[in-house]
Amino acid sequence: MENAKNERDDIIFGRNPVSEAIRSGRTIDSVLVAKGSQSGAIKGILAKARERKIRIKEVDPKKLDYMCAHGTHQGIAAIAAVCEYKELEDIFALAAERGEEPFIIVLDEIEDPHNLGAIIRTAECSGAHGVIIPSRRSASLTFTVGKVSAGAVEYVPVVRVANIPSTLDTLKEKGVWVFGADMNGEDFRKCDLSGAVALVIGNEGKGIGRLVREKCDVIVSLPMKGKLNSLNASVAAGVLMYAVAGNR
Repeated sequence: MENAKNERDDIIFGRNPVSEAIRSGRTIDSVLVAKGSQSGAIKGILAKARERKIRIKEVDPKKLDYMCAHGTHQGIAAIAAVCEYKELEDIFALAAERGEEPFIIVLDEIEDPHNLGAIIRTAECSGAHGVIIPSRRSASLTFTVGKVSAGAVEYVPVVRVANIPSTLDTLKEKGVWVFGADMNGEDFRKCDLSGAVALVIGNEGKGIGRLVREKCDVIVSLPMKGKLNSLNASVAAGVLMYAVAGNR
């Protein structure tokens, strides 16, 4: 017997349930397939997923067992997004609707769903018009992210893009000034953060990538007064988001 879900609302497993979820047009964050299972009916399901440009991940069968609470997954599962991903134009439309200059948060490979959820929550509270994340090597709109965001995912457009550097080029073409948060930059308190602003926050361990850094107009830093040299990504993002909000 195929099981549609375990106790988590975002996990769908079994060949028929996953196939139906894809066919129905439901927003699917990713499809997980057990290594060695890409044949027969599963091959057809993956083809449908690719048609809808859904991310496909090959995982260890034991990991799939665990994620599906040892239900009968038949080698395939899907993670449903807690809400629909938006388009870049939706961010600019929201800014125009509010009569404000665009204020955008760009996340370069934030991997911890708790950090992503917290950043989306603060983005909503600080008046940001949207959050941009990469389609690979990044946390996404899962059940955990939705819960940590305290519902903010329903109000803040989240856009998933294939390439962050090229997206920054697009933002700059639209008149947005790009500020990257990293070490060895200018003190953020001395920077003009008014106008159309994109704030780039990097990976929890590596920071922003080289290509992303090169696309930034200004690198800003938070002064460290203690013995540690960095803040948690979501905390640093929060400080900088409210710095931008204070300049608007």
